[in-house]
Amino acid sequence: MSTIRTMHTTDLLRLTTTNLDPFTETYNIGFYLEYLTKWPDLCRVIEGIDGEIEGYILGKLESSPYPPPIHPYTPSTNPDPNYLPWHGHITALTVSPRARRLGHATALSDSLAKACDAADAWFVDLFVRESNVVAKELYRKMGYSVYRKVKDYYNDGEDALDMRMPLSRDKARECVRENGESFEVLPQDVW
Repeated sequence: MSTIRTMHTTDLLRLTTTNLDPFTETYNIGFYLEYLTKWPDLCRVIEGIDGEIEGYILGKLESSPYPPPIHPYTPSTNPDPNYLPWHGHITALTVSPRARRLGHATALSDSLAKACDAADAWFVDLFVRESNVVAKELYRKMGYSVYRKVKDYYNDGEDALDMRMPLSRDKARECVRENGESFEVLPQDVW
């Protein structure tokens, strides 16, 4: 049986086999350390019975770096479509090839969503390559939907899909939309 636990700095030396997927963005060690310092409870690993790391998630809680355009903030009266209210963000979610199809990605995502819900976030979002069909389907099954397409988001010019899952604060589901693929923005519109 695998166990989800908080990521430790020593785990960073043990992620190599987990990062072998070509769709997984691999970051420098300073990036991981920044997340462990700022959002330690949103950085988690899933460890197998053999002690090997089978997957991990890096998350954060954030909002746009400027005040909301209206007070009090509500999504339905927000005049700025690029303003991001308090929300959770999945920066990285990956599972080792040998541990796929065991529900690890869903378990890691659920653990982050519960923490973000407890912090009164509106939604959890993530970016996924438009070509990553398997991940898009997985996220849809978890309750995510496409909010918008970010043109030329990745270094190789590929578009990203900004996918969101509403949390309990968004009772009216105002932070998600239908047909999100048809709403295109540029990377500079997404801070």
